[in-house]
Amino acid sequence: MKFNPKALGLAVGTVKGLSIFFATIFTASMDGGQTLQKLNRFYWGYEVSYQGAFIGLVYGFIDGFVLAFLVGTLYNIFSKDK
Repeated sequence: MKFNPKALGLAVGTVKGLSIFFATIFTASMDGGQTLQKLNRFYWGYEVSYQGAFIGLVYGFIDGFVLAFLVGTLYNIFSKDK
């Protein structure tokens, strides 16, 4: 079985980006966010706010896409099905 790396990247990137987006929106509406605030170490410009939710959406999508694309590509290279 072969993976389509672009499709896998789009799926994982979308889920990760939307997860960060909705978690940030929820946390910002509750005036919390000690745990999510630690994402700003990895995502430049991210903060627990409504603006930060969109920044997290973009970074989460890119991060998820690249990781899943690489995993899909490496799986295709090393899988025994040709």
